[in-house]
Amino acid sequence: MELRFRISSLQFIWTKIIDIFITNYYNDADENMTKEKYKMRVIAGRARRIQLKTAEGLNTRPTTDRIKETLFNMIARGLGDAAFLDLFAGSGGIGIEALSRGAARAVFVENAPDALACIRENLKRTRMEDYAKVLSMDVMNALRKLNNKERFDYVFMDPPYDHLLEMEALKFLASSALLADGALIIVEASLTTEFPYLDELGFSLVKRKEYKTNAHIFLERRAKSC
Repeated sequence: MELRFRISSLQFIWTKIIDIFITNYYNDADENMTKEKYKMRVIAGRARRIQLKTAEGLNTRPTTDRIKETLFNMIARGLGDAAFLDLFAGSGGIGIEALSRGAARAVFVENAPDALACIRENLKRTRMEDYAKVLSMDVMNALRKLNNKERFDYVFMDPPYDHLLEMEALKFLASSALLADGALIIVEASLTTEFPYLDELGFSLVKRKEYKTNAHIFLERRAKSC
C-alpha cells in the first residue's frame, strides 16, 4: 500500500513537472513569435536583407515582410526613378523598400518621436539618407507644406485603422497638385474600412488586395474632363 502511494505521488509530481515545462515552452515560443512578427528587413534591391529597426509597442504597426513583398511585387515595374510619398510612415519600411528597388527619392511623414528616430536610423543603416526627406509633422500639415512644391508617382498611407484619417488625406490629394500624371495611391486599411466616397472625389479603384487582417486599396485619380 505504501509503495503504491509513493508511485502515485511520483507520477503526480512528474505530471506537474511536464505541465510546467510545456507551459513555459509555449510561452517562450509565443514571445519569440511576437518578437519575430515585428522584425523588418529590406526585401529586395540595393539594400536587400538589411535589418530595419522598429519602434517598440504596437502603435506603429509595421507592415509585415510577407505583405510588403506582395505589395512590391505588384508595383515594382514602375518604381524606377519614381518619387515616393510615405504617409503615416511608422518605421519607414515601405519608403525604404521603394528606394531600395529604384525610386529616385522618398518623403517620409511621421509625427511620433520614437518612429521618427527609427526612420532616421533605418535610412542611415541602408545608406539612403541622400535620397530621403523626413517631415516631423502630422499628415495634413505635411500635405499642405508639400503641395505646389513636389509631385509624386506613388503615395502610400498606413493610418491608424478605422479613424477615417485616410479619407481626410484623400480629400486633400483629390484637388492637390501633389499627384503626377498616372500616380498610384495605395491605402493600407482594415478589412472593414469602406470607401464609398471615391467616385465623388474623382478616384478610380484600380485594385483591392485582401490579406488575413487588412487590405491594400489601389487608387488612381481620374483625368479631368475638358
